[in-house]
Amino acid sequence: MKAGILFTGSGPILVLTSYDSFLEKDLVEKIRAKGIKKYIAYEVPVNTVKEKYGSHYDIVMSDLKQEDDLRVMDYDGHHVLDYFSIKTLGTPFYYEE
Repeated sequence: MKAGILFTGSGPILVLTSYDSFLEKDLVEKIRAKGIKKYIAYEVPVNTVKEKYGSHYDIVMSDLKQEDDLRVMDYDGHHVLDYFSIKTLGTPFYYEE
């Protein structure tokens, strides 16, 4: 499982995915199906997500309505940026149609 912050037109979201890359074709299609046509993604450590989100992480992982290949952990951009410093983010992945 990978975790990543996607900076989109409506703000950052935190996602979990079983794909190896944030640019993998099938993942891009899943993200596009949510109306996101371009984004900048930064991978963040899953352990950090577990630590910061606690039981909410477990709830999201057990949500049968979401698929393992793409789970939205947090769609509140203010909340995401409170938990993660942009100074510590690594190399970005860029996607644009």
